Amino acid sequence: MKRPFGQNYAFVVAAATFLALLAAAGLRSAPGVLMLPLEKAFGWNRGVVSAAAAVGIFLYGLTGPFAASLMQTFGVRRVVPLALILMAVSTGLSSMMTAPWQYVATWGVMSGVASGAVASVLGATVVNRWFVQRRGLMMGILTASTATGTLIFLPAMAALAEHSGWRPVVLTIATVTAVLAPLMWLLLPERPEDIGLKPYGAPADYVAPATQTGGALAYAFQALGRAARTRTFWLLFTGFFVCGLTTNGLVGTHMIALCGDHGLGETQAAGLLAMMGLFDLIGTTASGWLTDRYDPRKLLFAYYGLRGLSLIVLPFTDFSMVSLGIFAVFYGLDWIATVPPTVRLASDAFGDRDGPIVFGWIAAGHQVGAATAAITAGVLRAAEGRYLEAFVLAGFTAFIAAGASLMIRRGARLAMV
Repeated sequence: MKRPFGQNYAFVVAAATFLALLAAAGLRSAPGVLMLPLEKAFGWNRGVVSAAAAVGIFLYGLTGPFAASLMQTFGVRRVVPLALILMAVSTGLSSMMTAPWQYVATWGVMSGVASGAVASVLGATVVNRWFVQRRGLMMGILTASTATGTLIFLPAMAALAEHSGWRPVVLTIATVTAVLAPLMWLLLPERPEDIGLKPYGAPADYVAPATQTGGALAYAFQALGRAARTRTFWLLFTGFFVCGLTTNGLVGTHMIALCGDHGLGETQAAGLLAMMGLFDLIGTTASGWLTDRYDPRKLLFAYYGLRGLSLIVLPFTDFSMVSLGIFAVFYGLDWIATVPPTVRLASDAFGDRDGPIVFGWIAAGHQVGAATAAITAGVLRAAEGRYLEAFVLAGFTAFIAAGASLMIRRGARLAMV
Protein backbone atom coordinates (compact mmCIF):
# COMPACT_ATOMS: atom_id res chain seq x y z
CA MET A 1 0.00 0.00 0.00
CA LYS A 2 1.35 3.44 -0.95
CA ARG A 3 2.02 5.80 1.94
CA PRO A 4 2.08 9.62 2.22
CA PHE A 5 5.13 11.91 2.53
CA GLY A 6 7.32 10.17 -0.08
CA GLN A 7 10.87 9.49 1.14
CA ASN A 8 9.97 11.23 4.39
CA TYR A 9 7.72 8.30 5.30
CA ALA A 10 10.90 6.93 6.88
CA PHE A 11 10.26 9.39 9.72
CA VAL A 12 6.73 8.00 10.19
CA VAL A 13 8.27 4.54 10.54
CA ALA A 14 10.77 5.94 13.04
CA ALA A 15 7.96 7.59 15.03
CA ALA A 16 5.96 4.33 15.16
CA THR A 17 9.08 2.48 16.26
CA PHE A 18 9.65 5.12 18.93
CA LEU A 19 6.16 4.45 20.35
CA ALA A 20 6.74 0.69 20.49
CA LEU A 21 10.13 1.14 22.16
CA LEU A 22 8.60 3.63 24.59
CA ALA A 23 5.99 1.08 25.71
CA ALA A 24 8.62 -1.64 26.17
CA ALA A 25 10.73 0.79 28.20
CA GLY A 26 7.78 1.54 30.47
CA LEU A 27 7.26 -2.18 31.03
CA ARG A 28 10.92 -2.83 31.80
CA SER A 29 11.09 0.06 34.29
CA ALA A 30 8.06 -1.18 36.24
CA PRO A 31 9.89 -3.76 38.46
CA GLY A 32 11.70 -0.88 40.17
CA VAL A 33 8.31 0.63 41.08
CA LEU A 34 6.80 -2.74 42.06
CA MET A 35 9.64 -3.78 44.39
CA LEU A 36 8.43 -2.09 47.58
CA PRO A 37 4.67 -2.60 46.97
CA LEU A 38 5.20 -6.34 46.39
CA GLU A 39 7.28 -6.58 49.56
CA LYS A 40 4.43 -4.99 51.50
CA ALA A 41 1.62 -6.94 49.81
CA PHE A 42 3.13 -10.44 49.94
CA GLY A 43 6.02 -10.24 52.39
CA TRP A 44 8.52 -11.23 49.70
CA ASN A 45 12.08 -10.18 50.54
CA ARG A 46 14.27 -7.96 48.38
CA GLY A 47 16.30 -10.88 47.02
CA VAL A 48 13.20 -12.74 45.73
CA VAL A 49 11.80 -9.67 43.99
CA SER A 50 15.21 -8.78 42.55
CA ALA A 51 15.60 -12.32 41.18
CA ALA A 52 12.40 -12.00 39.14
CA ALA A 53 13.59 -8.64 37.79
CA ALA A 54 16.96 -10.19 36.95
CA VAL A 55 15.32 -13.02 34.96
CA GLY A 56 13.32 -10.47 32.98
CA ILE A 57 16.37 -8.34 32.27
CA PHE A 58 18.44 -11.36 31.24
CA LEU A 59 15.81 -12.70 28.82
CA TYR A 60 15.19 -9.17 27.51
CA GLY A 61 18.81 -9.14 26.36
CA LEU A 62 19.07 -12.77 25.29
CA THR A 63 16.04 -12.42 23.02
CA GLY A 64 17.64 -9.55 21.10
CA PRO A 65 19.78 -11.38 18.53
CA PHE A 66 17.05 -13.94 17.80
CA ALA A 67 14.49 -11.16 17.47
CA ALA A 68 16.77 -9.34 15.03
CA SER A 69 17.13 -12.53 13.00
CA LEU A 70 13.36 -13.09 13.10
CA MET A 71 12.89 -9.57 11.77
CA GLN A 72 15.13 -10.49 8.83
CA THR A 73 13.20 -13.67 8.04
CA PHE A 74 9.69 -13.42 9.50
CA GLY A 75 9.41 -9.63 9.22
CA VAL A 76 9.35 -6.56 11.45
CA ARG A 77 5.67 -6.00 10.69
CA ARG A 78 4.78 -9.38 12.21
CA VAL A 79 7.30 -9.59 15.05
CA VAL A 80 6.54 -6.23 16.69
CA PRO A 81 2.72 -6.60 17.04
CA LEU A 82 3.07 -10.18 18.27
CA ALA A 83 5.62 -9.08 20.87
CA LEU A 84 3.32 -6.29 22.07
CA ILE A 85 0.43 -8.75 22.41
CA LEU A 86 2.60 -11.09 24.49
CA MET A 87 3.63 -8.13 26.67
CA ALA A 88 -0.04 -7.33 27.26
CA VAL A 89 -0.90 -10.96 28.08
CA SER A 90 2.01 -11.46 30.47
CA THR A 91 1.46 -8.27 32.45
CA GLY A 92 -2.29 -8.83 32.52
CA LEU A 93 -1.84 -12.34 33.92
CA SER A 94 0.45 -11.03 36.63
CA SER A 95 -2.49 -9.16 38.18
CA MET A 96 -3.70 -12.56 39.46
CA MET A 97 -0.40 -13.76 40.93
CA THR A 98 -0.12 -14.88 44.56
CA ALA A 99 3.28 -16.65 44.65
CA PRO A 100 6.86 -15.63 43.72
CA TRP A 101 7.13 -18.21 40.92
CA GLN A 102 4.18 -16.56 39.18
CA TYR A 103 5.97 -13.21 39.31
CA VAL A 104 9.03 -14.85 37.78
CA ALA A 105 6.91 -16.52 35.07
CA THR A 106 5.01 -13.38 34.03
CA TRP A 107 7.39 -10.47 34.64
CA GLY A 108 10.54 -12.54 34.34
CA VAL A 109 10.07 -15.07 31.53
CA MET A 110 7.09 -13.95 29.42
CA SER A 111 7.57 -10.20 29.52
CA GLY A 112 11.35 -10.58 29.28
CA VAL A 113 11.10 -12.46 25.99
CA ALA A 114 8.36 -10.20 24.61
CA SER A 115 10.03 -6.90 25.47
CA GLY A 116 13.36 -8.22 24.16
CA ALA A 117 11.84 -8.21 20.66
CA VAL A 118 10.91 -4.53 21.10
CA ALA A 119 14.31 -3.23 22.15
CA SER A 120 17.45 -1.64 20.71
CA VAL A 121 17.72 -4.33 18.02
CA LEU A 122 14.41 -3.09 16.61
CA GLY A 123 15.80 0.43 16.44
CA ALA A 124 18.99 -0.79 14.75
CA THR A 125 17.02 -2.84 12.22
CA VAL A 126 14.68 0.05 11.35
CA VAL A 127 17.50 2.60 11.06
CA ASN A 128 19.60 0.34 8.83
CA ARG A 129 16.62 -0.36 6.53
CA TRP A 130 15.07 3.10 6.33
CA PHE A 131 18.01 5.52 6.59
CA VAL A 132 21.29 6.02 4.78
CA GLN A 133 21.86 9.55 6.00
CA ARG A 134 21.47 10.61 9.66
CA ARG A 135 21.74 7.07 11.00
CA GLY A 136 23.55 8.15 14.16
CA LEU A 137 21.00 10.85 14.94
CA MET A 138 18.01 8.58 14.30
CA MET A 139 19.54 5.79 16.40
CA GLY A 140 20.05 8.32 19.18
CA ILE A 141 16.41 9.42 19.02
CA LEU A 142 15.08 5.83 19.00
CA THR A 143 17.39 4.85 21.83
CA ALA A 144 16.14 7.86 23.78
CA SER A 145 12.67 6.28 23.75
CA THR A 146 13.85 4.24 26.72
CA ALA A 147 14.37 7.47 28.62
CA THR A 148 11.07 8.86 27.41
CA GLY A 149 9.26 5.70 28.52
CA THR A 150 10.74 6.16 31.97
CA LEU A 151 9.85 9.85 31.91
CA ILE A 152 6.21 9.25 31.00
CA PHE A 153 5.41 6.06 32.89
CA LEU A 154 7.58 5.93 36.00
CA PRO A 155 6.18 8.85 38.08
CA ALA A 156 2.62 7.87 37.15
CA MET A 157 3.25 4.22 38.02
CA ALA A 158 4.87 5.18 41.32
CA ALA A 159 1.96 7.44 42.29
CA LEU A 160 -0.53 4.76 41.27
CA ALA A 161 1.31 2.09 43.28
CA GLU A 162 1.60 4.35 46.33
CA HIS A 163 -2.13 5.20 46.41
CA SER A 164 -3.83 2.16 44.83
CA GLY A 165 -1.39 -0.74 45.10
CA TRP A 166 0.50 -2.71 42.51
CA ARG A 167 -2.37 -4.25 40.51
CA PRO A 168 -3.52 -1.04 38.76
CA VAL A 169 0.08 -0.56 37.60
CA VAL A 170 0.28 -3.89 35.78
CA LEU A 171 -3.22 -3.53 34.30
CA THR A 172 -2.33 -0.09 32.91
CA ILE A 173 0.76 -1.48 31.21
CA ALA A 174 -1.26 -4.37 29.77
CA THR A 175 -3.80 -1.95 28.30
CA VAL A 176 -1.21 0.35 26.71
CA THR A 177 0.69 -2.50 25.00
CA ALA A 178 -2.53 -4.14 23.76
CA VAL A 179 -3.66 -0.88 22.12
CA LEU A 180 -0.31 -0.38 20.38
CA ALA A 181 -0.22 -3.82 18.69
CA PRO A 182 -2.72 -3.09 15.85
CA LEU A 183 -1.30 0.42 15.40
CA MET A 184 2.14 -1.02 14.65
CA TRP A 185 0.63 -3.40 12.07
CA LEU A 186 -0.90 -0.43 10.25
CA LEU A 187 2.09 1.92 10.31
CA LEU A 188 5.08 -0.35 9.69
CA PRO A 189 5.72 -1.49 6.11
CA GLU A 190 8.33 -4.23 5.98
CA ARG A 191 10.86 -2.34 3.83
CA PRO A 192 11.00 0.92 1.83
CA GLU A 193 10.96 -1.10 -1.43
CA ASP A 194 7.58 -2.58 -0.45
CA ILE A 195 5.96 0.84 -0.87
CA GLY A 196 8.06 1.96 -3.82
CA LEU A 197 10.63 3.97 -1.86
CA LYS A 198 14.34 4.01 -1.15
CA PRO A 199 15.82 4.64 2.30
CA TYR A 200 16.06 8.26 3.36
CA GLY A 201 19.17 9.85 1.85
CA ALA A 202 19.94 6.87 -0.41
CA PRO A 203 21.75 7.70 -3.70
CA ALA A 204 20.15 6.99 -7.05
CA ASP A 205 22.20 3.80 -7.51
CA TYR A 206 21.38 2.42 -4.05
CA VAL A 207 20.86 -1.36 -3.93
CA ALA A 208 19.16 -2.81 -0.87
CA PRO A 209 20.98 -5.65 0.94
CA ALA A 210 19.74 -9.12 0.04
CA THR A 211 16.88 -10.40 2.17
CA GLN A 212 17.93 -13.13 4.56
CA THR A 213 16.47 -16.56 3.84
CA GLY A 214 16.59 -19.68 5.95
CA GLY A 215 16.09 -20.32 9.63
CA ALA A 216 16.23 -17.34 11.96
CA LEU A 217 17.79 -19.40 14.74
CA ALA A 218 20.59 -20.69 12.53
CA TYR A 219 21.34 -17.27 11.07
CA ALA A 220 21.54 -15.67 14.51
CA PHE A 221 24.23 -18.16 15.51
CA GLN A 222 26.01 -17.85 12.16
CA ALA A 223 26.27 -14.08 12.62
CA LEU A 224 27.56 -14.64 16.15
CA GLY A 225 30.14 -17.12 14.87
CA ARG A 226 31.47 -14.61 12.36
CA ALA A 227 31.58 -11.80 14.91
CA ALA A 228 33.04 -13.84 17.78
CA ARG A 229 36.25 -14.37 15.81
CA THR A 230 37.04 -10.65 16.13
CA ARG A 231 38.43 -8.63 19.00
CA THR A 232 36.02 -5.81 18.20
CA PHE A 233 33.02 -7.93 19.13
CA TRP A 234 34.37 -8.88 22.54
CA LEU A 235 35.44 -5.33 23.40
CA LEU A 236 31.99 -4.01 22.47
CA PHE A 237 30.38 -6.88 24.42
CA THR A 238 32.47 -6.04 27.50
CA GLY A 239 31.54 -2.38 27.32
CA PHE A 240 27.85 -3.12 26.96
CA PHE A 241 27.94 -5.65 29.81
CA VAL A 242 29.15 -2.83 32.04
CA CYS A 243 26.62 -0.43 30.51
CA GLY A 244 23.76 -2.70 31.56
CA LEU A 245 25.31 -3.35 34.96
CA THR A 246 25.54 0.37 35.73
CA THR A 247 22.16 1.51 34.33
CA ASN A 248 18.94 -0.54 34.40
CA GLY A 249 20.51 -3.33 36.46
CA LEU A 250 21.73 -1.19 39.34
CA VAL A 251 20.23 2.30 39.17
CA GLY A 252 17.04 1.40 37.29
CA THR A 253 16.19 -1.51 39.60
CA HIS A 254 17.52 -0.30 42.97
CA MET A 255 17.51 3.51 42.93
CA ILE A 256 14.00 3.82 44.39
CA ALA A 257 14.86 1.29 47.10
CA LEU A 258 18.18 3.08 47.81
CA CYS A 259 16.34 6.37 48.24
CA GLY A 260 13.82 4.60 50.47
CA ASP A 261 16.72 3.53 52.71
CA HIS A 262 17.48 7.24 53.18
CA GLY A 263 13.91 8.30 53.94
CA LEU A 264 12.66 9.39 50.51
CA GLY A 265 9.19 8.37 49.37
CA GLU A 266 8.59 6.29 46.25
CA THR A 267 7.07 9.15 44.28
CA GLN A 268 10.02 11.44 45.05
CA ALA A 269 12.52 8.73 44.07
CA ALA A 270 10.60 7.92 40.90
CA GLY A 271 10.71 11.62 40.09
CA LEU A 272 14.51 11.45 40.18
CA LEU A 273 14.46 8.56 37.71
CA ALA A 274 12.06 10.52 35.54
CA MET A 275 14.51 13.44 35.63
CA MET A 276 17.21 11.03 34.46
CA GLY A 277 14.86 10.02 31.68
CA LEU A 278 14.36 13.63 30.60
CA PHE A 279 18.08 14.36 30.48
CA ASP A 280 18.83 11.03 28.82
CA LEU A 281 16.44 12.03 26.05
CA ILE A 282 18.72 15.03 25.52
CA GLY A 283 21.99 13.18 26.09
CA THR A 284 21.27 10.18 23.87
CA THR A 285 19.96 12.32 21.00
CA ALA A 286 23.07 14.49 21.28
CA SER A 287 25.19 11.35 21.35
CA GLY A 288 23.66 10.27 18.05
CA TRP A 289 24.51 13.65 16.55
CA LEU A 290 28.08 13.41 17.88
CA THR A 291 28.44 9.85 16.55
CA ASP A 292 27.86 11.12 13.01
CA ARG A 293 30.77 13.54 13.47
CA TYR A 294 33.37 12.16 15.91
CA ASP A 295 35.25 8.97 16.72
CA PRO A 296 32.71 6.74 18.56
CA ARG A 297 35.49 5.03 20.53
CA LYS A 298 36.47 8.30 22.20
CA LEU A 299 32.83 9.07 22.93
CA LEU A 300 32.45 5.69 24.68
CA PHE A 301 35.62 6.33 26.71
CA ALA A 302 34.19 9.62 27.99
CA TYR A 303 30.73 8.20 28.70
CA TYR A 304 31.96 5.21 30.71
CA GLY A 305 34.64 7.14 32.59
CA LEU A 306 32.27 9.87 33.76
CA ARG A 307 29.65 7.27 34.68
CA GLY A 308 32.11 5.44 36.90
CA LEU A 309 33.03 8.62 38.77
CA SER A 310 29.39 9.50 39.46
CA LEU A 311 28.56 6.01 40.83
CA ILE A 312 31.50 6.05 43.23
CA VAL A 313 30.63 9.53 44.51
CA LEU A 314 26.85 8.94 45.00
CA PRO A 315 26.95 6.78 48.21
CA PHE A 316 29.05 9.45 49.95
CA THR A 317 26.62 12.31 49.32
CA ASP A 318 24.07 13.53 51.87
CA PHE A 319 21.11 12.29 49.77
CA SER A 320 19.48 15.70 49.84
CA MET A 321 17.25 16.60 46.91
CA VAL A 322 20.00 18.95 45.68
CA SER A 323 22.73 16.29 45.56
CA LEU A 324 20.36 13.67 44.14
CA GLY A 325 19.14 16.17 41.57
CA ILE A 326 22.70 16.86 40.42
CA PHE A 327 23.32 13.11 40.16
CA ALA A 328 20.08 12.63 38.21
CA VAL A 329 21.01 15.31 35.67
CA PHE A 330 24.59 14.11 35.25
CA TYR A 331 23.72 10.41 35.12
CA GLY A 332 20.72 11.00 32.91
CA LEU A 333 22.80 12.66 30.21
CA ASP A 334 25.04 9.58 30.18
CA TRP A 335 22.38 6.86 30.77
CA ILE A 336 22.30 5.15 27.37
CA ALA A 337 24.32 7.63 25.35
CA THR A 338 26.54 4.60 24.70
CA VAL A 339 24.08 3.03 22.24
CA PRO A 340 24.58 5.19 19.08
CA PRO A 341 28.41 4.84 19.12
CA THR A 342 28.11 1.09 19.79
CA VAL A 343 25.63 0.57 16.94
CA ARG A 344 27.87 2.61 14.64
CA LEU A 345 30.94 0.51 15.49
CA ALA A 346 28.97 -2.74 15.04
CA SER A 347 27.53 -1.66 11.68
CA ASP A 348 30.93 -0.48 10.43
CA ALA A 349 32.55 -3.75 11.46
CA PHE A 350 29.89 -6.29 10.49
CA GLY A 351 27.76 -4.67 7.77
CA ASP A 352 24.15 -3.61 7.36
CA ARG A 353 22.78 -7.17 7.33
CA ASP A 354 24.85 -8.79 10.08
CA GLY A 355 25.22 -5.55 12.04
CA PRO A 356 21.78 -5.47 13.77
CA ILE A 357 22.03 -9.16 14.69
CA VAL A 358 25.56 -8.77 16.03
CA PHE A 359 24.39 -5.72 17.96
CA GLY A 360 21.65 -7.95 19.36
CA TRP A 361 24.32 -10.26 20.76
CA ILE A 362 26.21 -7.25 22.14
CA ALA A 363 22.95 -6.00 23.68
CA ALA A 364 22.54 -9.44 25.25
CA GLY A 365 25.74 -8.64 27.11
CA HIS A 366 24.09 -5.43 28.28
CA GLN A 367 21.24 -7.38 29.84
CA VAL A 368 23.52 -10.05 31.32
CA GLY A 369 25.32 -7.20 33.06
CA ALA A 370 22.01 -5.69 34.12
CA ALA A 371 20.76 -9.00 35.51
CA THR A 372 24.05 -9.46 37.37
CA ALA A 373 23.71 -6.07 39.02
CA ALA A 374 19.99 -6.45 39.76
CA ILE A 375 20.43 -9.65 41.75
CA THR A 376 23.89 -8.94 43.20
CA ALA A 377 22.92 -5.53 44.54
CA GLY A 378 19.80 -7.07 46.08
CA VAL A 379 21.84 -9.81 47.76
CA LEU A 380 24.46 -7.31 49.01
CA ARG A 381 21.71 -5.06 50.38
CA ALA A 382 20.11 -8.02 52.19
CA ALA A 383 23.48 -9.12 53.61
CA GLU A 384 25.08 -5.76 54.46
CA GLY A 385 22.01 -3.59 54.98
CA ARG A 386 23.33 -0.97 52.53
CA TYR A 387 24.08 -0.36 48.86
CA LEU A 388 27.55 1.21 49.28
CA GLU A 389 29.58 -1.77 48.02
CA ALA A 390 27.31 -2.33 45.01
CA PHE A 391 27.66 1.25 43.75
CA VAL A 392 31.42 1.53 44.29
CA LEU A 393 32.10 -1.80 42.54
CA ALA A 394 29.90 -0.77 39.63
CA GLY A 395 31.86 2.48 39.33
CA PHE A 396 35.15 0.61 38.95
CA THR A 397 33.71 -1.67 36.25
CA ALA A 398 32.83 1.47 34.26
CA PHE A 399 36.52 2.41 34.22
CA ILE A 400 37.27 -1.01 32.70
CA ALA A 401 34.70 -0.37 29.96
CA ALA A 402 36.25 3.03 29.25
CA GLY A 403 39.64 1.41 28.67
CA ALA A 404 38.17 -1.35 26.50
CA SER A 405 36.52 1.22 24.23
CA LEU A 406 39.85 2.77 23.27
CA MET A 407 41.20 -0.67 22.28
CA ILE A 408 38.61 -1.13 19.48
CA ARG A 409 40.06 -1.03 15.97
CA ARG A 410 38.40 0.87 13.18
CA GLY A 411 38.93 0.53 9.45
CA ALA A 412 38.09 -2.24 6.99
CA ARG A 413 35.10 -4.47 7.51
CA LEU A 414 36.03 -7.13 10.05
CA ALA A 415 33.51 -9.84 9.18
CA MET A 416 32.15 -10.60 5.75
CA VAL A 417 28.91 -12.40 4.94
